[in-house]
Amino acid sequence: MKIKIGAQALFVSLALTLTGCSMTDSSNSDEIPSAGTSTSQDAADEAEKVSSEIYDLIGIKGKASDTGPGVKECGDKDPEKYFQIFHKWSFYPASASQLSGVMERLKEVLPKHGWKVVDYGPDTSKNQNLNLTADNDEKKHSVNIAHFAKRNPPKLSLMVVSGCYQVPEGQKVERF
Repeated sequence: MKIKIGAQALFVSLALTLTGCSMTDSSNSDEIPSAGTSTSQDAADEAEKVSSEIYDLIGIKGKASDTGPGVKECGDKDPEKYFQIFHKWSFYPASASQLSGVMERLKEVLPKHGWKVVDYGPDTSKNQNLNLTADNDEKKHSVNIAHFAKRNPPKLSLMVVSGCYQVPEGQKVERF
């Protein structure tokens, strides 16, 4: 994200950024990649697992916000059969100084765990918040991490987004 925008606009922009990535399995790069077949709850559990793995990769002491995943429609596909999972959460370090260098370290460590960094750098806000976007083709998830160093308290804001799931035959998408 290169501009400061509202939460809903941020989500839409981020979802477009994250799902227009290399984790596609079709020739249309604008199509949201398939993440396979799953129930909404199982897919949400997987997104929380991905978030937990990223939490571990942050590698510093701190606390994560207690937010659960959500379900959203999957582009223009039938909303009764297809869905994406998003998990927005924040990380607050035990002390502000611990965040110094964490984004650079994540840029180095994420690729060692199957992530491809597709965007990295400051946004255009006056605070020049550092942003990192990475895709994991194997996990069919993407993450955007923003470092808000000048916030009080400083934090990392993370948004994990899945590819497009299809519910098993005879089931419908559960919304939460």
